Amino acid sequence: MNEYFLPDPAATDALGAQLAQTLPERAVIHLQGDLGAGKSSLARALLRSLGVTGTIRSPTYTLVEQYPLAQGGLAVHLDLYRIGNPGELEFLGLDGGEARLWLVEWPERGQGALPPADLEIALQTEGLGRRCRLQPHSPCGKAWLDALASG
Repeated sequence: MNEYFLPDPAATDALGAQLAQTLPERAVIHLQGDLGAGKSSLARALLRSLGVTGTIRSPTYTLVEQYPLAQGGLAVHLDLYRIGNPGELEFLGLDGGEARLWLVEWPERGQGALPPADLEIALQTEGLGRRCRLQPHSPCGKAWLDALASG
């Protein structure tokens, strides 16, 4: 597990850039944290660092947003806060075949209907900043954290 204190938005953007620089070929990130903890901010920083241009919307109301990545493939950003049960994910028309990156906010609401996490990122507010814990859940996630630590 890696842990960081992110004192300001610039530190969140820097972590997003570091995650982008070390991104494996395919990855699933589960983002954990209360409302306002910074899940969408970190996702936005990561997507921006992967070359996504234009508006990056929080999927709070749309539930899913997809973005083409500069390196090829898609990023799928889900916010499952409004999902009542995992069965509702069927109606979103998700096709993970082209997805290089999954960013899933509130993953516990889609339990059993989502790809398993390679990396779990837990965020919580701490003073004026955020505490961020990164926990690998697969060999891919472990290698990603190792690359992040050495980079």
